[in-house]
Amino acid sequence: MTPRKRLDETLIAWADSDPLRDAVAATILCLADGAAKLSRLLASGPLAGNLGAVLFDGEAGEEQKALDVQAQAIFIACLRAARVAAIASEEAPEAIPLTPDAPLLVALDPLDGSSNIDTGLTVGSIFSILPRGKAVTFEHEFLRPGTTQLAAGYVLYGPHTSLVLSVGDGTDLYVLDPDSGMFHLAQAKLEIPRDKAEFAINMSNYRHWEENVRAYINDCLSGRDGPQQTDFNMRWLACLVAEAHRIFSRGGIYLYPADARKGYGSGRLRLIYEANPIAMLVHQAGGLATDGSMPILEKVPAKLHQRTPLMFGAREKMERLATYLNGPGGDGERAPLFRRRTLFCA
Repeated sequence: MTPRKRLDETLIAWADSDPLRDAVAATILCLADGAAKLSRLLASGPLAGNLGAVLFDGEAGEEQKALDVQAQAIFIACLRAARVAAIASEEAPEAIPLTPDAPLLVALDPLDGSSNIDTGLTVGSIFSILPRGKAVTFEHEFLRPGTTQLAAGYVLYGPHTSLVLSVGDGTDLYVLDPDSGMFHLAQAKLEIPRDKAEFAINMSNYRHWEENVRAYINDCLSGRDGPQQTDFNMRWLACLVAEAHRIFSRGGIYLYPADARKGYGSGRLRLIYEANPIAMLVHQAGGLATDGSMPILEKVPAKLHQRTPLMFGAREKMERLATYLNGPGGDGERAPLFRRRTLFCA
């Protein structure tokens, strides 16, 4: 078997003595080290204690669990060895300063899908690397569009541990060797498959969605008898990373729209450390990501934990969805979304 390139080898070649790239590469390797440590902890399951213990109940039914806090601590400890000025984490109300004069920022969701901890189902981590700017406070440093990201990635902890990464030149898949603790390149230049008839959405929220979203889902559910003339399968894993990984592997579309519930009117997911990195990965793999009215990567956050609707997937399926979202009463196919602009940034 031909040896596969290690993550450190590919990053060293990519950096090529460029100081900023070298800092990005070192930061990615620190994040990968944290992911390997977290993977080992997850593999222990209940033997590591009650990882699913609820420590805090937040707004809109959110819970902070013991493993959320441990995951953040693992990544922060690893990032102290990188050239990172501050971290924005889902688990911290404010930006966390590290090395103030360093050239990079890291936005991080240490543990995505923590509702799956107790059942042993899939969880993940998401990260975004940004250049340091000249804002007065670290919080304001993070308030910039996703187009400024230098790198983005996620880690999926499942039967094996996968790292999906982009440094702005395609999206690559790495897999953790549990014996060495190193990530190895499994597939370069991922492309989201075009033809899979699958959609991912939480159907229990159907009654809360806007009419145009319901119209799109209704047409998917109508299968061969509907306007798409295709039988669809529905998926929902309650973990953004797992949903994204399936779409990179199989294709399809993911929707988490805003809805009428308290706390969900501006969407559920966080723009800076969930939607932006996923959108960069999707874009680099040939797909599209939007909030339903504009490309995710063009949105400028007004606060650190800003929420957003998020919809992403294969380009053709996203373009079809756009015709619903732009039309009155769900009859939008006559008026494509973004008639005067592109659905996703170039």
